[in-house]
Amino acid sequence: MHLMKKLFSFVNVKLAQRFVHPLPQTAGFASNVSRDVRETGMAGFIIRGGIAAMTVGLLLECAVASAAPQDHTQIRNVVTAFVRQQTAALPGKAVYKVEEIDRRITLPECARLEAFLPAGSQIIGKTAIGVRCNEANGWSIFVPVQIRISLNLLVSACQLPLGHTLQEQDVSSHVTETSRAMGFSDPKQVIGKVLRYSITAGQILREDMLRPPYSVTQGQAVQLAVQGNGFGIRSEGVALNNASDGQTVQVRVGSGRVTSGVARAGGVVEIGL
Repeated sequence: MHLMKKLFSFVNVKLAQRFVHPLPQTAGFASNVSRDVRETGMAGFIIRGGIAAMTVGLLLECAVASAAPQDHTQIRNVVTAFVRQQTAALPGKAVYKVEEIDRRITLPECARLEAFLPAGSQIIGKTAIGVRCNEANGWSIFVPVQIRISLNLLVSACQLPLGHTLQEQDVSSHVTETSRAMGFSDPKQVIGKVLRYSITAGQILREDMLRPPYSVTQGQAVQLAVQGNGFGIRSEGVALNNASDGQTVQVRVGSGRVTSGVARAGGVVEIGL
């Protein structure tokens, strides 16, 4: 729009220089000037022919054409294609809504549009997808999008207490629409795990609810396994804390000394050298 104003001003000056001339200041000629011209303050000038008006119209039409705004629908179509591609690998069915772009936002037309996921954003829930113009003096815009996933998630089949080890009869599946990455879909992912707290029936099972079962428990007599290059030593001790497989556990040995190792199944603690 600024370019158009400058162009219009330039054209006015040039046309005035070429086509506009002062009227002769004679009484006889002035008397022939129409009343309408005098009343509009234009009695001092006369434009010769309609060429000036035609030239102004043509130049302004070219300026408007060169400054055509970017179609918002095209931007939203680019966002839609990007979301469809990014959600294709997610489990379940993706349902998304690309919000309208504020009509007051005007961007130069661009033939090379590219969608991208802004840093720190995720392709689920209430998010924003970026669209950039990959041309000289390009621009970028962020379009709000709501993405929800319909999943067949595991839920608790009944009320379950703290410390309960999940069995097959404790879980069932339920189709849930969610805007967060959460939950399990395969019973093998949860069977044998232990609840960190009690839950009611119908709750979606989440990672933070569960922990692996303990391989050793506090006060349990454990077998210390020391493995070296070409030799192995076994001794006994008492675990000083609970630990799941692969976690660190403190063990007090017969001499009263405390050592640490890695908890393994069957009450074994591996001690590294």
